[in-house]
Amino acid sequence: MPLVATTYTKEDMQLIEHAYEELLLVLQQKMDNADSIQIQKAYELAVDGHSKQRRKSGEPYVLHPIEVARICIEEIGLGPTAAVCALLHDVVEDTKYTLGDIKDAFDERVALIVDGLTKLDGSHTYESPQAENFRKVIGTLVIDVRVVLIKMADRMHNMRTLGAMLRHKQLKIAAETSYIYAPLAHRLGLYIIRSEFQDLCLKITEPDTYSEIAQQINASETERTRYINKFLEPIKKQLDEIGVPYRCFGRVKSVASIYNKLKTKKVPFDEIYDLFAVRIVVGVEQKKEKQVCWTAYSFVTDIYKPIPERLKDWVTVPKSNAYESLHTTVIGPQGRFVEVQIRSERMDEIAERGFAAHWKYKGISGQPDVYEKWLDQVRELMENPGSDALEFISDFKNNLYAEEIFVVTPRGDMINMPKGSTALDFAFHIHSDVGYHCKAVKVNNKIVPMGFKLSTGDKVEVITDKKQKPNESWLKIVVTGKARSKIRSSMKEERRKKGEFGKEAVQRKFNNLKVNHFDQGVEALVKHYQFKSHADLYFALAIDKATLNDLLKPFEVKDHKLVEIPVEKPKIEEKKQPSPKPKITAKTKILVNGEPAELYHYKLANCCNPVQGDGIFAFLTSSDGLKIHRSNCPNATNLLARYGYRVMKAEWVINGDSTFVAELKIIGVDEGVGVIQQIMNIISSDLELNIRSFNIKGGDEGYFEGDISLLVANTDQLNVVTKSLLKIESIADVRRIK
Repeated sequence: MPLVATTYTKEDMQLIEHAYEELLLVLQQKMDNADSIQIQKAYELAVDGHSKQRRKSGEPYVLHPIEVARICIEEIGLGPTAAVCALLHDVVEDTKYTLGDIKDAFDERVALIVDGLTKLDGSHTYESPQAENFRKVIGTLVIDVRVVLIKMADRMHNMRTLGAMLRHKQLKIAAETSYIYAPLAHRLGLYIIRSEFQDLCLKITEPDTYSEIAQQINASETERTRYINKFLEPIKKQLDEIGVPYRCFGRVKSVASIYNKLKTKKVPFDEIYDLFAVRIVVGVEQKKEKQVCWTAYSFVTDIYKPIPERLKDWVTVPKSNAYESLHTTVIGPQGRFVEVQIRSERMDEIAERGFAAHWKYKGISGQPDVYEKWLDQVRELMENPGSDALEFISDFKNNLYAEEIFVVTPRGDMINMPKGSTALDFAFHIHSDVGYHCKAVKVNNKIVPMGFKLSTGDKVEVITDKKQKPNESWLKIVVTGKARSKIRSSMKEERRKKGEFGKEAVQRKFNNLKVNHFDQGVEALVKHYQFKSHADLYFALAIDKATLNDLLKPFEVKDHKLVEIPVEKPKIEEKKQPSPKPKITAKTKILVNGEPAELYHYKLANCCNPVQGDGIFAFLTSSDGLKIHRSNCPNATNLLARYGYRVMKAEWVINGDSTFVAELKIIGVDEGVGVIQQIMNIISSDLELNIRSFNIKGGDEGYFEGDISLLVANTDQLNVVTKSLLKIESIADVRRIK
């Protein structure tokens, strides 16, 4: 069937057809004739719809949905229907085709998924359009999880091809990915996808760090391979003797994972032992999996000394995202710590493909459907449609926990919860009503505060009282999204009930004043006094925070309507000619959207203290003008992900006269005297820099820590300071405080 689109060049069509052939190649084992017809129809519709669009890189836009479809099939493990929806995921949003056209050409299910993937239109104003769009996607997740999985593939291709985007937009997209998509990929068991998301985010936010670690990983590859082979040799001999099919190999950890280890362990790269994990995958039938996995574990621990506290048994009790594996850490040759993961082929497929692979084995393992339990929690979060979208995203994100604990009910049932959960979280986890009326909690038969943090193995019993109700302080106690959402919902309902008294007072007053248009009158009051809603007005009146007589002073009744009393306005002066566009002067340090930042009333953010040379972005605050943040600011992910529409492009203007505050932490071996003098000589005498403050304290355990605040011109100068201080023999680490 010939394509109707005519705006493609011959070279464009060659690229498009080649990409489509690659897609069909990965689909061929998964589709029948009916699927093939649907795929072809979706392909032709996408090619036609996107014929006038190109990506920022200049290539035909339709290559994007084709690649998203390939990722869905080859990397996530979805089927032909997902490929159809992936090909169509942008047509309703960006082309002449409507959702009705999709429904007519395909079916209700395809239309539902495509609708879930389509962003909200711009006809409404939201506090955070990003949050509203993501809430829409999550709303469809509970109907068909493929919406989120296709969204993952869409985000993955966008992240892989961010190079053509403007820097501040790259940061915004990376922040969204880090804030929501990477944790969600983890929750859905898509570990490979999650790791790549984290690596790509690091590559954008800290490109130099990413490049340095990647180079070090590549440089150590030969030595690492030799070590893994030596480590596995005696284990393979033992496995050969029992005649079980198996695979053994080493896998390097992601760049982002290694970066986190460098930060938390505060050691140089060559001192990180667990750069890789060794994996043993056995090919046995399901009823023998546990037995053979533990047998392999005994072989490993007979040969190498294990570290008992590092044993993780997710074979007996799988994670809440269906992950099953035995993890242990042993001391290998040369005294190096080696993490070993032991699992079956079935477990490995679920670990690699997550939710998609889970469906293949659903109902076979005899395990409860852990994903369905989690989706039930998501459904509960969706039950409150009037909730604030930013609150919803925060609550949802709290459900994407990585580490878990297991606690026991009085009946002996085992409940898995996020690490850090409190006794009150447990009450809400059991049932909403149990949470609402929680009066006290017993842990291991002892009364504990509601904020008591639970640990694995705790036996928990909730004592309820029908008179008990949630209050504001409870929000500070709980950590799970379900508990937060339910407490907020209860408080809003209580607020609404109290507000009914305020509403009745308004109705009586309006009747006395003969105001016949009730909603119009209330809206006038809400708008004038900037209440967030009618309910907020009613509640303020109910608790005597405001009085109707005072609120009505600026108003009068005309034609049975409440209207504001006109206020005499000052005379309008003659319109002045617009000022010429300010020029960049010697004082200008930063440009915002190409203009001097002085036009916007800006400040350098105290949370990260940007220095000339740092990657930066501008964030428009609600009350304090512009704040300039570093790209890797601790608050950047939250700001960029939740309020991306307030982010503006910012860049430095080279200005040698400017100085900036930079703070360093210095750690070293406490040798008594001389260190302070050496530090002062390097900074003040050798480098001629001004020190704003210097605090140093020695420990009783043979080390010291110091915080030093400097005035520097740029990051290059800061790097010189760091390298110079590291030359002092007793200093082990110098790092910038973020």
